[in-house]
Amino acid sequence: MTQLLEKAVNTVSALPDTEQDAVASVILSELEAEQRWDQLFKSSQDVLGLMAREALEEYRAGETAPLELERDFPKDSRRPQGRS
Repeated sequence: MTQLLEKAVNTVSALPDTEQDAVASVILSELEAEQRWDQLFKSSQDVLGLMAREALEEYRAGETAPLELERDFPKDSRRPQGRS
């Protein structure tokens, strides 16, 4: 066990049981999510490769345009306000 993990475990072990369980649930959930993403990424390599080849073919054929934020993402609510 690393020193940092040991410190975290010691800190969490001083918490009440309900808070320990909450922290444990968060950690386990994050680990499971990471494993799912890893599996999905590994299983999608063929599709990603095909998409990359198609994108390169479109680029080489002159069928693409440079990214323009205002044109391509007009009033994008996901972009932080006040930034361009």
